[in-house]
Amino acid sequence: MANRPLHMTLNGQSVGPVEVPEDLPMIDYLHEYRNLTGSRLGCGQGICHACVVIVDNPDGTSEEVRTCITGAHYFEGKKIRTIEGHAKRDEAGQVTELNPIQQRFVDEFAFQCSYCAPGFVNAATVLVEKLQRQPIKQSQLEAAIEDSLGHHICRCTGYVRYYSATRHVLTDLGLVKEG
Repeated sequence: MANRPLHMTLNGQSVGPVEVPEDLPMIDYLHEYRNLTGSRLGCGQGICHACVVIVDNPDGTSEEVRTCITGAHYFEGKKIRTIEGHAKRDEAGQVTELNPIQQRFVDEFAFQCSYCAPGFVNAATVLVEKLQRQPIKQSQLEAAIEDSLGHHICRCTGYVRYYSATRHVLTDLGLVKEG
């Protein structure tokens, strides 16, 4: 198996270049090379979305990318955020403040086993960022949440609380207009 150098911006820090096998899935790179195990290997087929990371595009948009079916080299030169990159940390690396989605998920007990939680946090974060650029009307809220979270699988059936917490964050942040 041939190796190739890989570098990216990961949770705000430049990483690499590091020699990585050409066919290494991104989830394995995160787990084995970076010790970032928050992205979960669920189905291994790109169906459950527990493994998603956020890619920050040059145009200011963000998107989810499934790491179990996407090779590490796809991320060459890209800006990536994992679940570990959302919270604010002090100099010692200790979490000092969760992002609004994480905090609301905790406050509303949105997860049970939490295996799928990183994917849901990333999906809801991408939705928040999208609506910060272009808020939606109240009448569009449920469809926007469904479009964002609907492809994530929760085996503990935590959907109601994930959706509710996301709805509350979007409303609290003023990203939903009347109408």
